[in-house]
Amino acid sequence: MRVAFVGKGGSGKTTMSALFARYVAHQGGPVVAVDADINQHLALVLGADDPPEPLGSHLTAIKDRLRGDNPRIPSAEAMVKTTPPGRGSSLLTFEDLASGTFTGPARELAVTTPEGVRLMATGPFSEDDLGVACYHSKVGAVELLLNHLVDGPSEYVVVDMTAGADSFASGLFTRFDLTFLVAEPTRQGVGVYRQYLDYAADFGVRIAVVGNKVHGPSDVDFLRAQVGDDLLTWMEHSAAVRAMEQGRPFALDDLEPANTDALAVLLKELDAQEKDWVRFGRQTEEFHLRNARAWGDARTGLDLGDQIDPEFVYGP
Repeated sequence: MRVAFVGKGGSGKTTMSALFARYVAHQGGPVVAVDADINQHLALVLGADDPPEPLGSHLTAIKDRLRGDNPRIPSAEAMVKTTPPGRGSSLLTFEDLASGTFTGPARELAVTTPEGVRLMATGPFSEDDLGVACYHSKVGAVELLLNHLVDGPSEYVVVDMTAGADSFASGLFTRFDLTFLVAEPTRQGVGVYRQYLDYAADFGVRIAVVGNKVHGPSDVDFLRAQVGDDLLTWMEHSAAVRAMEQGRPFALDDLEPANTDALAVLLKELDAQEKDWVRFGRQTEEFHLRNARAWGDARTGLDLGDQIDPEFVYGP
């Protein structure tokens, strides 16, 4: 199952992504966490000793692995971030993704955190990127991996997305079984919720709101008044989380019982989702065509619509 964490900058979505990934691992679930935010902080919050190799720096190798011997994709250069799989593509199992060696055994693109979460990251801007590159060129690596991933129940991919409505700058927002929107009990916090709801409405994207930094019943009442039944649960203001964010030692057992219960609610909601491979395939192809017409055909000199294989069936 794939889940995205989104929200306003400063809402705590990176912290929530990390806490949820830790909780799932603590329950025995295999977890891959992906830092797809322009501010690369997930490794720090997950307690990783070193950040992983940036996916964005190995995009050509990733493309070569995924295209396999698909005759519709003659080279890595012909492959863009939205390119869908087809017959001959080299699909990924969850184990492939978690290994981090899907581009070859000599390079591992994932690290293991102290709690057993496998962590990957798009990577930050490099000096060569400044002033000339869009961050979505790096996030494209995540979109390609999810396009080619065949995952199943009790396999978890947790993605910390870019802040605000910027997630809608690519089709990546449709790649998930569920999206958790982290909202502080403020007008600014719920403003991103309204943007996300409006943008996602036409695509069947399931959104559940997670209140964060809640200080009392009045904060819960505010969130309920603003987002209604989309409010799934909330995290109370946490001294343990604040200590973690300040760099002090933290273990999941340090979390307050009410906040641990909130993480359990998130996992139960995610597990309750049904994988819709038909919708996934339809939207993969729809966003590929949108990008092809907007810029991809002109950039590659190809008709990228030809990369869609009408006989390919998405899913296991």
